[in-house]
Amino acid sequence: MVVKSSAVIVRQLDLGYLAFFLGLRINELVMDRTLKEGFTGVRESHGYLIQHLIESERTITELAKRMDVTQQAASKIVAELIHIGILEAIPAQDRRAKRIRLSQRGWRCVRLGRRTRARIDNVLVRATGRRSYEKAKSTLLTGLRALGGVERIRSRRIRAPR
Repeated sequence: MVVKSSAVIVRQLDLGYLAFFLGLRINELVMDRTLKEGFTGVRESHGYLIQHLIESERTITELAKRMDVTQQAASKIVAELIHIGILEAIPAQDRRAKRIRLSQRGWRCVRLGRRTRARIDNVLVRATGRRSYEKAKSTLLTGLRALGGVERIRSRRIRAPR
């Protein structure tokens, strides 16, 4: 029986898996930092809703449509994030619906995530060298374009894994 070393197995992974696993590790490091900074209760999955509030406040109906989930599912996540102080609900102009927006604490959490990702990015640049790093980014971006993934990023409509 031939047993392959884990190094050989890792080298055999395709680009998609390698990018996915790197992304998972980066997200893990960001979440570790987020929790360490006192944002208890925040989960990685909350980011799939938060992304829709970066540019504008929205109703739960709008959030549900953008996330491609039921209003009940969107309401549940919103309630969790309100409970931990990341979101706040404010009355809409017609008073029938509430507008959901990031709270000050929510914005601090977003900024912390961005700073943490920038630090991790710097670690990757130092580990690979600027030229290799930029080439890797270019390769991944070309792959996203080829598979139709760029517009989802631009429109902040990244779907949660199913």
